[in-house]
Amino acid sequence: MSLQLNDVEVEYRGRGGRAVQAVAGVSLEVNPGEVVGLVGESGCGKSSLARVASGLIAPHRGHVLLDGHEIAPLSWRPRPRTELRLQMVFQNPYSSLNPRRRIGSQLADGVRPEVPARSRRDHVVAQLERVGLSPDVADRFPHQFSGGQLQRIAIARALVPEPAYLIADEPVTALDASSQVQVVQTLTGLVHELGVGMLFISHDLALVRHIAHRTAVMYLGKVAELAPTDELWRAPAHPYTTALTAAVPRVEVGAGLPEPLAGEVPDPGNAPEGCRFRPRCPHAFDACTTEPLLQITTRPAGAETGRQAACWLASDRVPTGASS
Repeated sequence: MSLQLNDVEVEYRGRGGRAVQAVAGVSLEVNPGEVVGLVGESGCGKSSLARVASGLIAPHRGHVLLDGHEIAPLSWRPRPRTELRLQMVFQNPYSSLNPRRRIGSQLADGVRPEVPARSRRDHVVAQLERVGLSPDVADRFPHQFSGGQLQRIAIARALVPEPAYLIADEPVTALDASSQVQVVQTLTGLVHELGVGMLFISHDLALVRHIAHRTAVMYLGKVAELAPTDELWRAPAHPYTTALTAAVPRVEVGAGLPEPLAGEVPDPGNAPEGCRFRPRCPHAFDACTTEPLLQITTRPAGAETGRQAACWLASDRVPTGASS
């Protein structure tokens, strides 16, 4: 069983009512006990995909399945027990907690109905302790904590319904370096301790490299590459992945500044024909005017079976008649 996103599309209405496709047919799977990293430049559709995966918004097309059951968009109805198995940790802990309510009261909202009333506080305290916080945190208000503490409180809140899957959308972006370490250690510890599956969304490739089992690279609403994380870093198959990994600063002696990726992300409301990365790709050729599908590839040499790339350079099936 797993969390599955099948050919998901998300559209918004832009100026003049024009449809803007934020997510353009993405399929991903997160298994129990696995961290799947989702990376890409700002505006590539990562957060939109997170909102669809968690049921906060409905996909324009496609399906989201949790252990085989389709997730319905969020409404005022009580969520089925199966959907409580999926929880989300948001980017900004200050805005995701109610400043007027005590922490314990907020966390208690997520306790399963079958838990006796006399045990609800004990259950909340257990989750606070699981993320390294003391029981007295339950009696205090959000403004009494630092950003890192608030994010751990948010993680504890996500754990209260005893989920099988977590979606962490840029959970450390708003934190200082030491708090980032604490939050990441908390999240990865939950994966190992509880077997929770996690979709970890970030623009920090170096961070994802250290915590994700597999990594999906998004560009302009589509997945450009999906591979085991170590393999993706060792030998990226898509030119966009190559450019992203080359842009990560190195700390080795003598290492120069990283080479920035040339050009800007195109307007998603007017996406390029064919491969969406084509206008910025140094290797583009005639076949790139035909969109490559995300497909299993064994290139570059030595890549693990099952890695996928949406690039004709990594494919054995270049369109007939295309020149290279």
